[in-house]
Amino acid sequence: MMAASTGKLFFVVGPSGAGKDTLLAGALAADPSLHWAQRVISRPQTGQGEPFEPCTEAQFQARLAAGDFALHWQAHGLFYGVRHAQLAPLAAGQTVLLNGSRGAIAQARAAFPQMQILMITAPVALLAQRLAARGRESSKDIEARLARADLGLPDGLPYIEVCNDNAPEIGIARLLQAIRG
Repeated sequence: MMAASTGKLFFVVGPSGAGKDTLLAGALAADPSLHWAQRVISRPQTGQGEPFEPCTEAQFQARLAAGDFALHWQAHGLFYGVRHAQLAPLAAGQTVLLNGSRGAIAQARAAFPQMQILMITAPVALLAQRLAARGRESSKDIEARLARADLGLPDGLPYIEVCNDNAPEIGIARLLQAIRG
């Protein structure tokens, strides 16, 4: 566990296709004082979506065993990790944005009890359109992701909802407003 921090951690979650990467990139462009915690993901770099550190599953498991990750989880058949260094800006008072997973919230809250959850949402029809446009998954994979789209958060868990159902600039403005309170 990391030492107490003075910065704010926003754990960003939501269904595939909600536009998390687009909104996070736009928020950083609008406010360079924010830090987007880069993830390590067990898939090849495709040039689409978020900037991340690619690795093989074997490399991920070796890094996990070595204690490289402050947080880690598995979703959609992939392994995700966040290196300790990516969360270090919290100690300097910086606001950190982390593209997380609804399935990893309990682990993240245990490590960072003061974190705030940002839930990015969009209508299911729009999610389907965005998933198809990115061209990474088969239609069967897209159907599986859409089936999980309406999974909420555990009862009683506070979160801030940001609806991304319009132009990216509007979603980015909504996200920045949520971050700034």
